[in-house]
Amino acid sequence: MSAPSSSSTLRLPAGVRNLLEGLALEVLRAQPADVVAFAAQHFQRLLEQREDSSAAPAAQGACPGDEEEEEEAEAAGRQPGHGKGHSARTQTRAISAQKSPR
Repeated sequence: MSAPSSSSTLRLPAGVRNLLEGLALEVLRAQPADVVAFAAQHFQRLLEQREDSSAAPAAQGACPGDEEEEEEAEAAGRQPGHGKGHSARTQTRAISAQKSPR
């Protein structure tokens, strides 16, 4: 089965990248045996935190400046996420490097 082709570019909704990077970071920290169950619990905790704090869902796990960075990158014709405000990605790489055998 092939995916339908389209000339339009798909864009992730605001905050999706941050949510997935936050999940990846927690998976690397916890090293769960069942990643799907762990992800379900992770997102359930985020929902509960959002309900308790009334924070915007996209803001959960967001790094300061990420939304502005993505908008600036797109306006300049660059790939978003390749500039400042990438602390979650940097942390994920650092943890991954610490856990990988040498």
